Amino acid sequence: MSEADPGLFGPSSVTWQIHADPMMWVAGVRALYLQALHPRAVRGVTQNSDFRRDAWGRLLRTANFVGTTTYGTTEAAEKAGARVRKIHSMLGATDPNTGERYGVDEPELLLWVHCAEIDSYLHVGRRSGLRLTGAQADRYIGEHRTSARLVGLDPDAVPADQAEMNAYFEKVRPELAVGEEAREVDDFLLRPPTHPLLVPARELLWRRVAHLAYAALPPYAHQLYGRPAPEPTVVTRQLRATGTLLRCVPARLRWQLPPKHILRAMERLGPGSRPAPYKLGR
Repeated sequence: MSEADPGLFGPSSVTWQIHADPMMWVAGVRALYLQALHPRAVRGVTQNSDFRRDAWGRLLRTANFVGTTTYGTTEAAEKAGARVRKIHSMLGATDPNTGERYGVDEPELLLWVHCAEIDSYLHVGRRSGLRLTGAQADRYIGEHRTSARLVGLDPDAVPADQAEMNAYFEKVRPELAVGEEAREVDDFLLRPPTHPLLVPARELLWRRVAHLAYAALPPYAHQLYGRPAPEPTVVTRQLRATGTLLRCVPARLRWQLPPKHILRAMERLGPGSRPAPYKLGR
């Protein structure tokens, strides 16, 4: 493998720039809220892992997967995808109402998880101040046919632009509901287990992230969860203010957090590969 291997996306991709933004953490929580609305999909999580005991580990593993597939070498990304596919192939879930047993790697479930994630990254990024044109937003969604392939989806069956993504969500909305499992996820996201000494920090910081992520959901999600959210204009102001604040933290400092995917990518490809929002305006 060449030392200059740009990986699956590379520095010229929209993905390379968006995924370096600190608002991706808020977007990731929004994705969890959205994913929990699909009863069959969320059942696959709650029946196969004690996410309450390993909450932070699960979140960090997801972040590590996104970081590896975005900024890692092609080999590292393909290996990460293979690990995910292998794990999914061994897991199943049971519908308590019908007794039906099904695999968590059913294409319709993988597609829902994929679309909820990509839509959340794009939605939160743009709404919090990242300046993307419509063409760049389409390109971002299209680029992630690659990440869809990694988890076992047929890229041709995955939305390639905003129009296809919107059509997908309209199609799947009748299947969405808030059941017991979604309530568990909602409760967990508001009050994740933490060390007693860290409870004040959870109340001060994490709950703000969770509330903002929830507020950024589409209106139909608020209706399903049954909890109100501020007016959209208020939410947009909150997202922009949070984005502005977090982007004031020097990128080099933010990127020091393990596992340092971006810094390793810059070492591999040179300083010109540094992700930066201004590159989206080119």
